[in-house]
Amino acid sequence: MALIWGCATAGNAQPSDAAPGGFEQAAAQAAAEFGVPKEVLLGVSHESSWWEAHDGRPSTKGGYGPMHLTDTTSGRTYDRRPGEGPVDATGTDDPSEHTLQAAAAMIGVAPSTLKRDELQNLRGGAALLASYQRQITRGLPSDPGGWYGAVAHYSQAADTAAAGRFADGVFAVIRTGKQRVRTDGQRVSLAKTPSVQPTRSQLASLGLRTSTAAAVPECPSELNCRFVPAAASNYQVSTRNSNGMDVDFIVIHDLEGSYDGGISWFQDPASGVSAHYVMKADGSAATQMVATKDIAFHAGNYWTNLHGLGIELEGYAAQGPTWFTPAQYKATAALVLYLARRFDVPLDRKHIIGHDNVLPPRPARAPDAHWDPGPYWDWEKFMALLDAEHRRKREAEREERGADIGTGQAVTIAPAYGKNAQTVTVCAPTCRSQTQPSNFLYVRTEPRADAPLVSDLALRPDGSPGSDRIDDWGSTVMWGQEFVIADMRGDWTAIWFGGQKGWIHNPAGVNTRPAPNSRIVRPASGAKSVSIYTTAYPRADEYPRGVPASEQTRFDMYTFAQGQAYVAARTSVGADDFFPATPTRPEVVVTGDQRYDVIQYNRRMAMVNTAETG
Repeated sequence: MALIWGCATAGNAQPSDAAPGGFEQAAAQAAAEFGVPKEVLLGVSHESSWWEAHDGRPSTKGGYGPMHLTDTTSGRTYDRRPGEGPVDATGTDDPSEHTLQAAAAMIGVAPSTLKRDELQNLRGGAALLASYQRQITRGLPSDPGGWYGAVAHYSQAADTAAAGRFADGVFAVIRTGKQRVRTDGQRVSLAKTPSVQPTRSQLASLGLRTSTAAAVPECPSELNCRFVPAAASNYQVSTRNSNGMDVDFIVIHDLEGSYDGGISWFQDPASGVSAHYVMKADGSAATQMVATKDIAFHAGNYWTNLHGLGIELEGYAAQGPTWFTPAQYKATAALVLYLARRFDVPLDRKHIIGHDNVLPPRPARAPDAHWDPGPYWDWEKFMALLDAEHRRKREAEREERGADIGTGQAVTIAPAYGKNAQTVTVCAPTCRSQTQPSNFLYVRTEPRADAPLVSDLALRPDGSPGSDRIDDWGSTVMWGQEFVIADMRGDWTAIWFGGQKGWIHNPAGVNTRPAPNSRIVRPASGAKSVSIYTTAYPRADEYPRGVPASEQTRFDMYTFAQGQAYVAARTSVGADDFFPATPTRPEVVVTGDQRYDVIQYNRRMAMVNTAETG
């Protein structure tokens, strides 16, 4: 659910002032000062932030810097349209939300300094680890394996399962080693130390509650998952997939609020909405609220809901100061991979989608269409977490960037997140420009940087140019989407986009990669154009007597004319509809004889009748 009417910016982090290797030197200095093995400090930092400083911006959990020191006392105000979900940005008195203040006190540095100064942030994290270790062993062992309890404590988890998962992740990094290039260009390395044996027995000394996750949730074993039912009026009971209605999409959303606030929102019958799962920002917990066989109201498009599973992330789409945590990426990827395997959902961006890829059911609702998880969800990183084989394939395809490709061929939008600085306007409540790393590219009317942005007629019936407001989704393409090349001029590539040629900046093919196996659809021979739909319902005469037909709405302002081409999912879908059981009637599944292709039309997917395409 995209819940903010506002703005934010994307772009690269500024280059570090430190010399090459400065982060590792700072980590070594902080580790030595407080008696923490360097491997442990680097391992904790990797699991907490992927060794990134994020330029002083807090995570969705209120964590700062490479050691993810938390401070939720400041509170933040986020603008949103009325009635669109929870906004809970205030902290609590829980010590786990105030480790930054505790660390600052230990090292005698102002908390504000720890938010932006990388060395002080590392020193604060090391001081915390040392204090936790002394509580457990009354000393500071030189063996990294002897720090398992302190690492688990550092997670600030409330139960043994979540604390153990964090610590196991840290020690997996220590044992196998890790190399990574940060967004500021620094290469950070942690040599593998397979001989390290973590002392897992220390976990019991932390006095955490034992996890008692119920067997009911449909979750992978590595997630701390519970089942809390949504209000009965916020979803429909069904029998997917046994009733013939396949799950084809997994839709990623963000809550625009807190984990607990989202759960409460879906339990409130007045909200009218729900999701199958809610994910905590620190990855420590997940709550299933609707059974996967049932239909949650999450995507704003009922036909998509019929065939989708909705996952809500604790966090905020529009806020430049916000970043999603490594733990949240990993936990969400584990859930998506589990669900994709269960329901045979392809691991690609035609089926693993954001709410911002779903077209609203009627043109009148386009201006209010949600656009979460927004420009700062790193799709490339997330999709790589889903499947190693796909990652290897993408890495091989990346070598083909800049290869000879031309008009009529398909390309995948693939800007490197950390190098893709984009500026947007954020209004919450006052407007400002902001630049930071992003998952999207602007689409322009001509191959030049000062050309107007393309106009989406569902958003702008007068044909006026698009804007750089973060909620103006009509003039952008996102990582992983596939489009057909319409033209090429110098550093610019034109794609067929929303019924027109749209130009993206693509010097030497840096922002795209070839998509040679894509399925391309065009208007049938002799047809002037193809109708654009947002659903795939049967014809009215195919519904049984007494069952009202759903309206198959056409977006008449959208065009798909002869000469244009778009990329479709590998297989078409059948027309269908669903009606839940009543006291006097069993559930009804209505199927039609028509089939539809799901195409990537603009920022959002659309439906075209296969009878109209060739």
